[in-house]
Amino acid sequence: MCLAIPARIIELLDGDQCRVELGGVRKEISLALVDDAAVGDYVIVHVGYALTKLDPEEAAQTLALFAEAGIDPAGALAGDGLPTTEAAR
Repeated sequence: MCLAIPARIIELLDGDQCRVELGGVRKEISLALVDDAAVGDYVIVHVGYALTKLDPEEAAQTLALFAEAGIDPAGALAGDGLPTTEAAR
């Protein structure tokens, strides 16, 4: 399963790189596809790239939908992306 998930930028790094955080999981990703990203912004992350920025309310709604579906978006950010409940498996 491939997911594009919202994560918050916590640090801007050299070049087009940044560090994002979601549920205690931190990952370095590319900002090459997103203009004007700043610390505190939420971005949609897919396969190591930020695809677009989104507002905090939309990020919260999206994360709530993942939780309702039994999907752990922090696990997806970490690399496993597996459902968190037996019902979702």
